[in-house]
Amino acid sequence: MANVIKLRKGLDIKLKGKAEETKIRLKSNGKYALVPDDFEGVTPKVVVREGDKVKAGDALFVNKQYPEVKFASPVSGTVTAVVRGERRKVLCVKVDADAQQSYVDFGKKDVSHLDGKAVVEALLEAGLFGYIDQLPYAVSTNPTTQPKAIFVSALRDKPLAADFEFEVKGQEADFQTGLTALSKIAKTYLGVGVGSALESMKDVEVNVFDGPCPAGNVGVQVNHLCPVNKGEVVWTVDPTAVLFFGRLFNTGKVNLTRTVALVGSEIKSPAYVDMLVGEELATLLSNSYDAGKRVRIINGNVLTGKPTTKDGYLGAHTSEITVIPEGDDADEMLGWILPRFKQFSVNRSYFSWLLGKKEYALDARVKGGERHMIMSGEYDKVLPMDIYGEYLIKAIITGDIDRQEQLGIYEISPEDFALAEFVDSSKLELQRIVREGLNVLRKENA
Repeated sequence: MANVIKLRKGLDIKLKGKAEETKIRLKSNGKYALVPDDFEGVTPKVVVREGDKVKAGDALFVNKQYPEVKFASPVSGTVTAVVRGERRKVLCVKVDADAQQSYVDFGKKDVSHLDGKAVVEALLEAGLFGYIDQLPYAVSTNPTTQPKAIFVSALRDKPLAADFEFEVKGQEADFQTGLTALSKIAKTYLGVGVGSALESMKDVEVNVFDGPCPAGNVGVQVNHLCPVNKGEVVWTVDPTAVLFFGRLFNTGKVNLTRTVALVGSEIKSPAYVDMLVGEELATLLSNSYDAGKRVRIINGNVLTGKPTTKDGYLGAHTSEITVIPEGDDADEMLGWILPRFKQFSVNRSYFSWLLGKKEYALDARVKGGERHMIMSGEYDKVLPMDIYGEYLIKAIITGDIDRQEQLGIYEISPEDFALAEFVDSSKLELQRIVREGLNVLRKENA
């Protein structure tokens, strides 16, 4: 029987535009790009040139510090551009896909007969190892680290998040193979929601998390099951990446297809679609919303995703594309004096709470400017971790590294503070602050 962990702290934000459990079919325009910034902490070194022909599975770039960590092309085709920004930073490597796809054959492998070292070598060879992240620092890990545990969270509970259990239907064998492969490296924990069909997975310790968002955050699950102390490392893997690993061992090929939810109050028909990592979003977003409206397109969910455009590309860890109103053209007569029955408020400042649980069409406005930090306990109400969130943020802002370590910075990632950022009356960019603090700490300990 799975271990059940009940959480009380958190906040479920009900938004309009959740995807129906149906898939739509789209014909790709054949344009793809792999973006190094999708892999936090990686300094890319491009190993292809414009005009080169590549197969699906060939490396487009490697991690400069650890050249054995490659990043595979999602498709076969022709490299059309290596786009660089300021100081020659690599922004993306573009590939135009062939009409007929060809794959690098890495050979099928029976994971039951492999040890942890062989699994890591197989992932490195196929350019998939970079999809494994780590705590501390919440960055893409490297093969020199020795994890004391591996965590996979199959519970997605952020607003309008894609349902992984819908994605995994028909692919249970690949998912099991991926989990078994990870279990060869270190003890593996699988986090699921209440009533999940994934409780039957083998070779892992299954834990059921019962509570509001962010119960699905892998950092929250690590905090409750295997806290990270200084000098320790825990690997974290997105459940879709587990599918990538399983497909590699079962077929011998790199297949970076993931089921993405097209969601948001501005989407005409929210649904799911199968896309490849790095696929251009123009095809997906064409005619999916009213082009005459000002909207915010988000590569990811509303709490942790990044703003993008139709010309953007599907992120390596993106499970949903969200479209919501921008809100900069809103004109509200009387402003805050109105009772606001259609607006959401955490602390019941609006009368909408009288209408019970309803779905809201929120826009991208901040509704207020940054101000002095208020020690009000707001963060603690939505942060189900054994840390003092407000004090930790203050320690990061002031650059007090010793204090940060004492307050548990090794256990957190920026997404753990996404809800705290949403409810913060000081309007601080908490995720950015946490990321900067983690980067500084990583340099200090290098």
